[in-house]
Amino acid sequence: MVKEKRDVFEVTCPHCLSSIWIDAASRTVLKAEKGAKKKESLDELLARELARRAAFDRKFEATAELERQKKEKAREKFADALKKAGGD
Repeated sequence: MVKEKRDVFEVTCPHCLSSIWIDAASRTVLKAEKGAKKKESLDELLARELARRAAFDRKFEATAELERQKKEKAREKFADALKKAGGD
């Protein structure tokens, strides 16, 4: 009896680090494992959350400033239109 030599290849996903083992002869997946998640320290999580909040605050302030500018422009245009209408 002659046993077939099985070539098995491991393929790892570069994004999620999951692995699958593939039998080359039958082209089937023999085994699959989920990748290990990276553990973050509390300091890293806090720093990331603070950066996220700071970015949100900046965006909020920029949006509020744009709204103030739009209202001021509208007031100026209204005042100009009122002057033109009253002067005619």
